[in-house]
Amino acid sequence: MISVDAHRETVTGLLGNAPVIRLPLASAAGLVLAEDVRAGVSLPPFDNSAMDGYAVRAEDISETPVTLPVAEDIPAGRVDITKLEPGTAHRIMTGAPLPPGADAVVMVEHTDGGVTDVRILRTVVPGTHIRRRGEDVVEGTVALSAGTVLGPAQLGLAAAVGLAEVPVFRPLKVLVVSTGTELVDAPEPLRHGQIYESNSIMLASAIRALGCEAEVVRSVVDDVAEFRSVIEPRLADADLLVTSGGVSAGAYEVVKDALTGQGVEFRKVAMQPGGPQGCGRWNGVPVVTLPGNPVSVLVSFEAFLRPALLAAMGHTGVDRQQVRARLTEAMTSPAGRRQFRRGFYTHSEGEVTGIVGPRGGPGSHLLASFTQANCLIVLPEDVDSVEQGDEVTVLLL
Repeated sequence: MISVDAHRETVTGLLGNAPVIRLPLASAAGLVLAEDVRAGVSLPPFDNSAMDGYAVRAEDISETPVTLPVAEDIPAGRVDITKLEPGTAHRIMTGAPLPPGADAVVMVEHTDGGVTDVRILRTVVPGTHIRRRGEDVVEGTVALSAGTVLGPAQLGLAAAVGLAEVPVFRPLKVLVVSTGTELVDAPEPLRHGQIYESNSIMLASAIRALGCEAEVVRSVVDDVAEFRSVIEPRLADADLLVTSGGVSAGAYEVVKDALTGQGVEFRKVAMQPGGPQGCGRWNGVPVVTLPGNPVSVLVSFEAFLRPALLAAMGHTGVDRQQVRARLTEAMTSPAGRRQFRRGFYTHSEGEVTGIVGPRGGPGSHLLASFTQANCLIVLPEDVDSVEQGDEVTVLLL
């Protein structure tokens, strides 16, 4: 057997880095910036008013109250700005360009709101309520650095500095294949010995949640020729093939039979659940093969696929948040294997550690208990038992 960490490293290295493409801002949400981008304009691009009010010379209102004639009206968006003459005021709106000659803005609440003449009730100092050009971002400087995840604020900034598109790591295209003659697609009626297929639904939703694209091929029967004929033509459009099922040591292991000797290595990983794993390349396309039991699929996704896919698309924070928690009950674990148990974590107010209890047993078929879990309890390879009250490592889901 090989370690969980060694297999994770292999899977991550298999994917490498996603290609870099340029996308419109509206299509780049959640993706990672592949290169530094520079501001095409300063922010603000000109000196402007931070308030609705009156642009003035501070020295003209050094004693208040004072009444000044209103020479101009400056709404936001006006481009033909007239110079402010001494002894006058310009009515100005928030975001409107500051007229030459003005050095302060008096907010409308400190005036009588006059249109032809304005009575100003308070003095100001130069610079009051003025947003200076380049105060936020200076033209030509780096506005967003490579490696930035593009959320709403980042995309807003990109638009504000004049960008229409950005260079990002392209979302990976993942081909998801579920194998097993026993699998049936709902709502087809089940016959004795058959089960409804669920792995592809779980995997595809988990993969799409990362920002990847997922094409699903459901319920491929345990026949090597059919497996190859169904999957091989689709490889040209895929960055990664992910299979579930057909990788154990028994008979009718279609994935193992079809891909052994084709560039894919099958191995036993020191973990529970999810021991039977495989990875490699088939016709040049990266392949990751997962076990067939549903809990094994989800645990394997968390342990190997999730961090590898995120890393390939430029993310640096690829790991789930890890905390320590006290167990609410004793647990056992197979010696020499890293056990991942579904659990429910609760933060304890005022305590350094929270508490966590297992949900369901260790069986890899117990999917319902996963729906009640919000974490994975991780018991390392050198631990075969823990007692109630012991501290354990928890990965928050």
